[in-house]
Amino acid sequence: MKKSYCLLLLILFSCTDKKTVPVSETSESATTKGTVTLEKAFNEKSIEGTYETKAEENDSGECRLSLQIAKTKKGYSYLLKTKSSELKGIATFKTQKYGEKYLILEGIKWAEYEGDISNEEENDSISDSKDLEIPVGISASYVKDTLTIQNYGNSMNYYTKLSDCDRKYIQLIKLQK
Repeated sequence: MKKSYCLLLLILFSCTDKKTVPVSETSESATTKGTVTLEKAFNEKSIEGTYETKAEENDSGECRLSLQIAKTKKGYSYLLKTKSSELKGIATFKTQKYGEKYLILEGIKWAEYEGDISNEEENDSISDSKDLEIPVGISASYVKDTLTIQNYGNSMNYYTKLSDCDRKYIQLIKLQK
């Protein structure tokens, strides 16, 4: 009887100690109800740190980027250094339907955006009259210690996010302390 009573208590305590925290689509602050910190959302020890591009074969050195993610009172901030600028802002996150994780660098205006240009010849007069708003905010997929930004589009959807880098996919790898 004592063993089954102890077993019941053990099961009861182990079940009640687990806490579930809902994950929101975007989070600017760990204190907002219904959100989690970047660390919990990404199941990583810490997203904080410095990330840099690595040289690639036949690299001209034009794509030297550095990204610092720091924890603040209200969430996370970033400092992105390129060859011609330093950009600062709030870093948020988004978890997609199938579990893909993205870090969003809020406030960065894309270098170029023409939208869907697949039917440009057919809609030439229409495309001249429409003024597309240039998107703001750059997303980077997050896997382990690497952030990957798709820097430009294709023939169907023309855009460039960071003009200081000529790579299609910019990989920023976290520096080890």
